[in-house]
Amino acid sequence: MKSFKNLLTRAQEHRLCALDAWHQSLDNCSLRRECPDAYHEELLRQADEMDRQGIVNWEEWRDLRVEADAAYMRAVAGGDYHDVANSVTSI
Repeated sequence: MKSFKNLLTRAQEHRLCALDAWHQSLDNCSLRRECPDAYHEELLRQADEMDRQGIVNWEEWRDLRVEADAAYMRAVAGGDYHDVANSVTSI
């Protein structure tokens, strides 16, 4: 399937990989449950690094940090555990 080969520039591919890595970290349930502080710090670190490298603009950087803060607040409130508890009680 060569029709999709080389459609992205190197910069676009690097950006997509960096954003994908950030979203994979966002979805890291085990780290979020075990150590919400480290989870939050990793999300912020990755967002700051993308900003430093010019991968994201200021608005995108801010949005990533806002999303990281919201995920952290859900984590410390026990959001993952509430979902598990609700599914166990409904069985």
